[in-house]
Amino acid sequence: MADLKDFAEQLVNLTVKEVNELAKILKDEYGIEPAAAAVAVAGPAAAGGDDAAEEKTEFDVILKAAGASKLAVVKLVKELTGLGLKESKEIVDSAPAPIKEGVSKDEAEGLKASLEEAGAEVELK
Repeated sequence: MADLKDFAEQLVNLTVKEVNELAKILKDEYGIEPAAAAVAVAGPAAAGGDDAAEEKTEFDVILKAAGASKLAVVKLVKELTGLGLKESKEIVDSAPAPIKEGVSKDEAEGLKASLEEAGAEVELK
């Protein structure tokens, strides 16, 4: 039982980059789609009643514009998403574009604050 508690603590303390790496490993090596599993688990709970529909729990972080310091925004998008430099630049160049989808309110607000601090214009949906 103590091992599971240690494992849970390790999961909770993962950085965004580590979570992305874990998701890639689960997908590539084990054929598990973490995002699909989260939707499958959340689906029945949302259909359970009106209370679940009242408060939005998943948000999309949308980059509306890179702003004056485009390079800083590209580097930050790379860091936050775990994507390569080329993919991050493509996201910034194609703004408005989603940075992350289906994240918690706290994570979405944190991402928005980081991106705005770097000079980007961000919207939460």
